[in-house]
Amino acid sequence: MAAGLLTKPQMRGLLGKRLRFHIIGAFVVSLGVAAMYKFGVADPRKKAYADYYKNFDAMKEYEAMREAGVFQSVRPKGE
Repeated sequence: MAAGLLTKPQMRGLLGKRLRFHIIGAFVVSLGVAAMYKFGVADPRKKAYADYYKNFDAMKEYEAMREAGVFQSVRPKGE
């Protein structure tokens, strides 16, 4: 009698039903990860570069490297 009460398992359309659920879940998770990367990594990095180059003086950096002897083809001042 107990065996008669069990329902038959769904076989037709089971793959499609499960794929639909998992594809929607994967899409939502990927959007979440993309948003976290954009707001957690990309935007702060852009802001850091903008802040760095806002007051950057290329000639001052060049003179500092030249005095330190970084370049092989440029003599330091005074030689």
